[in-house]
Amino acid sequence: MTPPSAPRPRANSEADWDRWPVDAYLDQNYRDIHPGDAAVIRHHSRVYREIAPGGLRASAECGAGPNLYPLMLSAAASRRVDAVEPGASNRAYLRRQLTEGADASWLPFYGLCRGLNPALPPTLDEALRRVRVVPGSLESLAPQTYDLASMHFVAESVTEDPAEFAALCRAFVRSVRPGGRLVAAFMENMPSYRLDAERVWPATRVDTAVIRAVFAPLTDRLRIDRVPKDRSLPEYGDTGMVLLSAVRPPAR
Repeated sequence: MTPPSAPRPRANSEADWDRWPVDAYLDQNYRDIHPGDAAVIRHHSRVYREIAPGGLRASAECGAGPNLYPLMLSAAASRRVDAVEPGASNRAYLRRQLTEGADASWLPFYGLCRGLNPALPPTLDEALRRVRVVPGSLESLAPQTYDLASMHFVAESVTEDPAEFAALCRAFVRSVRPGGRLVAAFMENMPSYRLDAERVWPATRVDTAVIRAVFAPLTDRLRIDRVPKDRSLPEYGDTGMVLLSAVRPPAR
């Protein structure tokens, strides 16, 4: 008897990102500062403090979703910040935050960001004036477009295929010019996950070894740090976070 074959891993293109449950995602993850988020902010702030205020012409937040703190972090270094996002519901939320003012729940995040990097503008609204919402995805990013790219819980959280995960990471690296900076955060060992009762979203299990194997051949000054599991967050099946900073090598 032939054993049943393993189910085919779902690809990024098979998920309906236009229907991402924004309110459920924010309620579960971003109405308060969780220790994991604080760890990401501290890690990335070290990178941004190395960059002169206004020293970057443009940066990108790849797969921005409705998470505002990556956009806050880059507001001192970058004269323009592109929130690149494929999903209609996420783009609508971001545009409301930019035009109507950010939700009050984001103010403590900005207080932490500015406490770590006083070069940030005095208010969150001023920081967000640098941001524009750009429809698109990792695959659609033009090569060598940005001075810095960041990515938070994206490449590993949109596909079940490890090969597609690696391809998305390569597109992320290609989006910056030679010498450009990269910062990223990944959920460690997270399986496909639920945010509400309607659907399961695809994910690929990654850890520090996987991240190093993908990024080491593509980058210089690669630094990888691990954050232990945040027990204050919902149980998604992850074991923590993996944080990355790196530089795209100069053209040879």
